[in-house]
Amino acid sequence: MCLAHGLRRAGITVAVYERDRTRRSGLHGYRVGIDPHGSRALKACLPPDLYRTFVATCAKAPERFVFLDEHLRRTLTLTLREPTDDVNDEKSVSRMTLRQVLFTGMEDVLHFDKTFVRYSHEPDGRVTAHFADGTSDTGDLLVGADGVNSPVRGQRLPHARLEDAGIIAVAAKVPMTPESTSLMPAGVFPGIGMVLAPRGMACILHWMEFPWADGTLKHEIGGNDRELLEAWPGLLFDNTRDYLNWGFWAATDKFPADVMQRSGADLARLVTALTPRWDARLHRLFALTDPSTCFPITIRTSVRVEPWATDNVTLLGDAIHTMTPGQGVGANTALRDAHHLVQALTSGRPLVAAVGDYEREMLAYGFAAVEASKRQTGGDQLVHRPYIGRVALAAQRTFLRATDRIPLLKRRFEADLYEVRG
Repeated sequence: MCLAHGLRRAGITVAVYERDRTRRSGLHGYRVGIDPHGSRALKACLPPDLYRTFVATCAKAPERFVFLDEHLRRTLTLTLREPTDDVNDEKSVSRMTLRQVLFTGMEDVLHFDKTFVRYSHEPDGRVTAHFADGTSDTGDLLVGADGVNSPVRGQRLPHARLEDAGIIAVAAKVPMTPESTSLMPAGVFPGIGMVLAPRGMACILHWMEFPWADGTLKHEIGGNDRELLEAWPGLLFDNTRDYLNWGFWAATDKFPADVMQRSGADLARLVTALTPRWDARLHRLFALTDPSTCFPITIRTSVRVEPWATDNVTLLGDAIHTMTPGQGVGANTALRDAHHLVQALTSGRPLVAAVGDYEREMLAYGFAAVEASKRQTGGDQLVHRPYIGRVALAAQRTFLRATDRIPLLKRRFEADLYEVRG
């Protein structure tokens, strides 16, 4: 959708074919962090009023990033930088909210309930996309932005493959209430908490506070933000209310074989059972989970693919460079793709040459992110191994505590974090 906005603003005719049936569908997760890379792409591609709406619909910015052990003792606390403008900061957004923002003003180019089957090339060189309902559409360029299991990639690059990262994650939402927020130690809320525990187990905690509740704007929202949001049609479709989003992960061998078939309530109980020595406050948080929001996911990652001969079918985001959540840059890398493809297609270069420019740049930064993310979150890390994993965790905690106490180390840690985030 970011790409579609950018191309449309440049005067290029665009059509988006969406396999979900309605505007409300497609909730594939909850919170997503938008870093400066992502914000730059959105600001460049969206109309100015819509970018301001995006900023206004973000959750309250986190103030801290806190590393914790399984007893909720802090090992490192980072105070996040104050935003200096609406781009060079860290944003938290609901995926459903972002989806509604990006759909705004694009109703005439969006076609729902369209499942892509294959593409073919016409005698004049153009490309036709064929859909499961027997319809088709022909254009100068086909962009597969169709996710991890991309059928466009399957036809375009049949040799490109994914591999199992050796990690399973469980994600869920807990309604934000005085009880749920009180379960965290002082200084964690409002912020991001990262629990690093024995056996390679980890859990991330995000607090998401939005400018609306029960479908209406909160009293403290005023001025231009109120004006923007009252006029925003996406509010009619958004399902977000204040919540805590938790995500637990561990190596695949720590989970029972039937984990992917379990119900939401059973998954929340399973996480508690897998963490018997964790703090009772975390167990209470898992018990407060809305079971309808709890789901498992097998983490996969792309295997680097060598450059290919460019034509008028290309790929974007997870369709080409699926990555683990290790660095939290998957969505932002997809937004970078959209921005760079718009720049290439509006450079004045012939179409195929422009797409080739995009692909060379995208493959470089995209697979660098894939590999860095896998190093951060992969089932082959030392912390997942028996015996030596304890030593690796002890070393990790020693480093975090030292970083917390030594200003020079802390500054370097923060600088590295912000560099990764753009």
